[in-house]
Amino acid sequence: MKIINVLKVLPLIVLFVFSACKNEEKQDSPVNEPAVAATQTGQAFIEDDNSTPNVLQIAMSSPDHTTLVAAVQAASLENVLVNAGPLMVFAPTNAAFDALPAGTVEELLKPENKQQLAAILKHHVTAGNYEKNFIKKFKKLGQADDTNVTVEVKGEDVYVGGAKIIASIKAGNGIVHVVDKVILPKSN
Repeated sequence: MKIINVLKVLPLIVLFVFSACKNEEKQDSPVNEPAVAATQTGQAFIEDDNSTPNVLQIAMSSPDHTTLVAAVQAASLENVLVNAGPLMVFAPTNAAFDALPAGTVEELLKPENKQQLAAILKHHVTAGNYEKNFIKKFKKLGQADDTNVTVEVKGEDVYVGGAKIIASIKAGNGIVHVVDKVILPKSN
């Protein structure tokens, strides 16, 4: 019954919002407007001081994840990481990227390797919002790149795709599990 009442009121709210937007005055001078690069469009770049940070905002605010953020930006995956989710992101630290063979990160960040980089990054994302202790119940997880990673439990430690979860941070659209290795997809 309440849903029907909400559905009756919703069109009125939408109409009110649109009519309010039409009545705002436009400024001729863009002096107070920040310059935004053409690539910085979409929900990833909406700022909100009241909501719990999403997985991308958590990574962007971490000094230990600058390489991951650069990779996400090079692969143009910002808007993917801010969707409603829930998402579990296994976020390799800068040290994890540094442990890759010399030149690997630089090569992947090149525009011509955008698809390969995106596939590797999607291999670090799982649908869901599971705490580390709940992940222990799984043998494998399905990743956003349509592959699976194994889950191993060694004492109190949890490894996903061979990467140890070293910290977990709740996000507005899921959870960020900080990991000590880059989880590379297995080649066929």
